[in-house]
Amino acid sequence: MDLTGARWRKSTKSGGNGGNCVEVADNLPGVVLVRDTKDRDGGTLAVSPQSWRRFVARTRDGG
Repeated sequence: MDLTGARWRKSTKSGGNGGNCVEVADNLPGVVLVRDTKDRDGGTLAVSPQSWRRFVARTRDGG
């Protein structure tokens, strides 16, 4: 998968201390990418936009 066009943004829930942070790229068609801010070359999780929306909704609801 070509990730060169991914526009990464840090999660709004990430702290400013460099600790538990994730970045998300949701600008590519048909996929949402997630990676660890501290280890950007350590791997990238790719999920469908529908799965990402469900995940975000559940975490917002505390579920």
